[in-house]
Amino acid sequence: MYLPTRHRQQDPRAMRSLIREHALGMLVTRDGEAPDADHLPFEFVEGGAAGLGLLRAHVARANPVWRRAGQQVLAVFRGPAAYVPPDPREKAASGGKVVPTWDYHVVHVHGRLRAIEDPGWLLDFLHGQTRHHEAGQAHPWSVAEAPPAYIDGMLKAIVGIEIDIGRIDGKWKG
Repeated sequence: MYLPTRHRQQDPRAMRSLIREHALGMLVTRDGEAPDADHLPFEFVEGGAAGLGLLRAHVARANPVWRRAGQQVLAVFRGPAAYVPPDPREKAASGGKVVPTWDYHVVHVHGRLRAIEDPGWLLDFLHGQTRHHEAGQAHPWSVAEAPPAYIDGMLKAIVGIEIDIGRIDGKWKG
């Protein structure tokens, strides 16, 4: 990512906050020689080998992305974004030497992909994700409401993924 110094976000808390508030990330992997992108809701967790955190998600077992475990990957999170027209006063003062632009906040996360097939890990992850996302609902649903045999079947149909963050870059343009 092109990242001029004036747009570099240095605050790790701001970058973690963007990830938490805009959790649907784009995971970029390699499928052979070609790049491939999957859009997944991620959870940010403190920790990781470098202390920069972990990203966690789950995918359908039929999705081949989990078989790319071991790859260095990129996860992209987009925050607020907006078209910005030229300011009329600047236009008048500069003799028309202005252009429109686009302001945005984005975080790029780099790390190694890991696949997790452990049913206990997956169930704990799903309980946590469900609690988090259902908390604001008028009638929150919980995993415990579904028949255990159904949940067991669903657990066999998914794979957890985790990215141990090795580098995180934030760009706040505007």
